[in-house]
Amino acid sequence: MLKAMTESYWPADPSAPVLDLTTGDLLREAVRDAGSQTALIEIAPPDTRSLSGAERTDRQWTYRQLLAEAEQCAHWLLTRFSPGERITVWAPNIPEWIILQYGAALTGLVVVTANPALRAVELRYVLEQSRSAGLFHTAAFRGSDMTAIAQDAARGLPHLRAAVCFADWQTTVRAHQDSGSLPEVRPGDPAQIQYTSGTTGFPKGALLHHRGLVTNAKFMIDRAQLPERGTMASAAPLFHTAGCAMGVLGSAHQRASYVLCQLFDPTLVLTATQDHRADLLGGVPTMLTAILNHPDFEQFDMSHLSQVLSGGSPIPPELVRHVEDRFGARFTAVYGQTELSPVITQTSPDDSPKDKANTAGRPLPQVEITIRDPQTGDIVPVGQPGEICARGYQAMLGYFEMPERTAETIDQAGWVHTGDLGTFDERGYLKVTGRLKDMIIRGGENIYATDIEQVLFTHPGVRDVAVIGLPDPTWGEIVAAVLVPAEPGQAPTVTELHDFCRAQLAPHKTPTRWFQTTELPLTGSGKVQKHRLREQVDHVGLQELQRQPRTPPAQTAIR
Repeated sequence: MLKAMTESYWPADPSAPVLDLTTGDLLREAVRDAGSQTALIEIAPPDTRSLSGAERTDRQWTYRQLLAEAEQCAHWLLTRFSPGERITVWAPNIPEWIILQYGAALTGLVVVTANPALRAVELRYVLEQSRSAGLFHTAAFRGSDMTAIAQDAARGLPHLRAAVCFADWQTTVRAHQDSGSLPEVRPGDPAQIQYTSGTTGFPKGALLHHRGLVTNAKFMIDRAQLPERGTMASAAPLFHTAGCAMGVLGSAHQRASYVLCQLFDPTLVLTATQDHRADLLGGVPTMLTAILNHPDFEQFDMSHLSQVLSGGSPIPPELVRHVEDRFGARFTAVYGQTELSPVITQTSPDDSPKDKANTAGRPLPQVEITIRDPQTGDIVPVGQPGEICARGYQAMLGYFEMPERTAETIDQAGWVHTGDLGTFDERGYLKVTGRLKDMIIRGGENIYATDIEQVLFTHPGVRDVAVIGLPDPTWGEIVAAVLVPAEPGQAPTVTELHDFCRAQLAPHKTPTRWFQTTELPLTGSGKVQKHRLREQVDHVGLQELQRQPRTPPAQTAIR
């Protein structure tokens, strides 16, 4: 029995070891243990052509085949790049993305991940800031001419020596015949640069190392309870750690099959989960909500599914209950951030329904966590809110070539300041209450947006919601809510929403301005970009709901 905590400090739990492995080492170990086990299953929308020039879009790889293609890719890469250089991958979820990830790891190249939704200016920033020597991209995706965008973004960049289209993969990388030794890669070497604009809009390249990514994936997948040689299905984007680290590396630890959905479509994901009898389904809250709202959800056989994994943004308690009730599976949720490779706390499928619905779980092994007063830096008592800080093996090496930004995030004692607000209870369960920059200060009182969002998520007329602070000359800030109606164009009235909140919240927490939109702007990991919502308010880009006068009660005539 653990001693009850009194101050918000969790020491590192050494019960599981930090793994001194590279990404390539992990794949080689999987081959030694389970070479003939299916490692990767490709899932693409029906009747679509391969984005990598392959004849089919339903391919599968064993671990042995995956390593063979990764080594072939590694030898090809070494004909064009040198260990330590950076290559940007700008593509949706295709198997070659994973082969390139492993191939780069075997050569000591650093993979720079880029959201395929980026436009030319955004992609150019990633290429230029990372000083990438290579760019790998698909020819087109979702109506975008990615080749043209890539050419525009790459024009005149002095460090960029090669742009490679995945459509040529079969005739270039797969046709390469070199063999021989590969360079030594160490666990502490950089493996990836993940650009994390987060919710603030300022792109910073978090430089992550092999040891952190590999070990963190092991701790996460163990708590998620993916069975050994089981199956995980996911449409999580590979350009984010949820896909390329938690999904790809987590599956490799369990010698499991990773069912890779090319994109998120509820029908595609449900069909893949059913047909491949997945044990674990991964997805951010917005994905799970869309899946549960699928009109034919009940027609899919989810009987083999035992766990559902989520994270990336606040998870409404109602969603946890709906997932467990309708999937008939147990829920596990992660909390962390890219700078921490990425998970620091996680609920267990064995946790109580209350803990799964209302907390972010307890810390994973080998990570120290404190809750600190944002003004003084002091550790706060249990139950008192403050900034979540973490320290351990998984911390990033820093923001690539941004020493000042790194110093703002990692203090001299090695603590990573997450910018998130939260509380510990006496058992070590963490509750995330919001972002430090999203905390609304109204008339000197601190208001946490998450508290209000969780109430509004339970309104039947609200499908999604984000709460933001807006400047006000009297109060400093006022509370505003931006909602996505459950039925398009049919938002609840302001009076109804106000009364709903007032029944459950203090008066100062109840929003005073209400807006509706068709969708909330999200980061690649599913977090709401609240700075963009504020910009939309400033530029009248959101429809504001107007308060209707209350109908006076009918008066009874005096007789």
